[in-house]
Amino acid sequence: MSDATPTPSWPAADPAARRVLPSSSTPLDQDRVQALLVQEWERFTKDTPGSGEHNARASKSLPLGVTSSFQHWEPYPISITSARGAHLTDVDGRQLLDLSMGFGAMLVGHLNPVVVERVQHALAEVGTLFVTPSPTATRVAERYQERFGLDMLRFTQSGTESLMYAVRAARAYTERKAIIKIEGGYHGGYDALQVSVKPDLADAGPAEAPTPEVPFDVEAGTVHVVPYNDLPYLQRILEQHGSQVAAVVMEPVVENLAIVLPDEGYLAGVRAACDAAGTLLIFDEVKTGLTAGYGGASQRIGVKPDLVTLAKSIGGGLPLAAFGGTAEVMQVVVDGRMAHFGTYNGNPLVMAAAEAVDEVCTHEALQTAEDINLGTLGRIDDVIRELELPAHTVGMGLKGCVTWSSGPVRNYRDYKATDFGVAELSWLWGVNRGVLTPPGLDEQWLVSLAHTQADMDGLVEQYTELGRALRG
Repeated sequence: MSDATPTPSWPAADPAARRVLPSSSTPLDQDRVQALLVQEWERFTKDTPGSGEHNARASKSLPLGVTSSFQHWEPYPISITSARGAHLTDVDGRQLLDLSMGFGAMLVGHLNPVVVERVQHALAEVGTLFVTPSPTATRVAERYQERFGLDMLRFTQSGTESLMYAVRAARAYTERKAIIKIEGGYHGGYDALQVSVKPDLADAGPAEAPTPEVPFDVEAGTVHVVPYNDLPYLQRILEQHGSQVAAVVMEPVVENLAIVLPDEGYLAGVRAACDAAGTLLIFDEVKTGLTAGYGGASQRIGVKPDLVTLAKSIGGGLPLAAFGGTAEVMQVVVDGRMAHFGTYNGNPLVMAAAEAVDEVCTHEALQTAEDINLGTLGRIDDVIRELELPAHTVGMGLKGCVTWSSGPVRNYRDYKATDFGVAELSWLWGVNRGVLTPPGLDEQWLVSLAHTQADMDGLVEQYTELGRALRG
């Protein structure tokens, strides 16, 4: 492949994460990509008639036939009947290796025996809802204080809810209304955070100074949008508007655009800029959390936010989330500057699951899963190198991905410049061969505590076969 193009140098990623770029790559034959897509979609509909029939039925009662819109894809999504460990069974009886794992919610595996035992005990001996203080919630809160380095915290039901209350707490504390968020970033359904979530570039303004894109159904308030990994621009926005900005809200590692890593020193610079402006820093760790390491991404990277939001990985598959931070900021809940309510908050059923997850997710267990992930990424690097594919691998803790670009994705505009055609093919290729990653053009995988080396060997084989098919 003599026309291979050397990859230029780029800013180094934070050393707490992993990104390996190819030394050279050769463009793909796009006609071949499209031909393979046609072939794979035909195979999909042939192999999954039960899912098609179920979606037709479900669409009569559920919009799009799904319970959350991200679950839908055309012509129809796969419908699952059961799960155990790292595997799913669909309505057609096919066995699938689950590498989506609920975007991290199933970190300990489906029907983890410790979680099941604790939840069954709560159902039989403790109860499901008291709507009173309970030692079960206090025990978990104390565990989270220690694990995540939080002074105080409150439980909620979802990441959306936790982000909403974190923003409201920041406003109550600073007596300011505006917020800053990252272009392309997703933080759940709260109106203020629906601005510029994967906006159309025609509406997004210049890359160096993004225009906030606000959906018609949203009442957002004042939201400034900044590119990820562009510290000078954030500093300029804070210099101009900081006296009105309550908080900068961001994922420390962006995980709705595959995996986008912070440049080395970037998050420390964000922390310093917020301090200079008297603006709070909120880290959304709904998707990172325990999948990034024992104490989450902020501890792993070494930058402490004022507030952090948690969900998914902490609940063992039950609806659990939390927000917390410094005692000074959380005092707004204590003194009533911000009211926080919730009938189901900290109920004994989810607390039983949370306590089990905390016990199961030891340093050793998480490191074992991360080692499997690192080995998998390394073997896929070998495939990319051998076939000179225009792609690279990214890893953060127990999560990994292949990004179809020879250069790094450092922000939303870089993500939009990746090869979405081959990204779709890569995802579909796996689905047709019994490997399920999240739908969309930003696939990533999670090595849960239930995954084995043999499971991930199958993923490597899948990428090897795909790479050879792309090269003919």
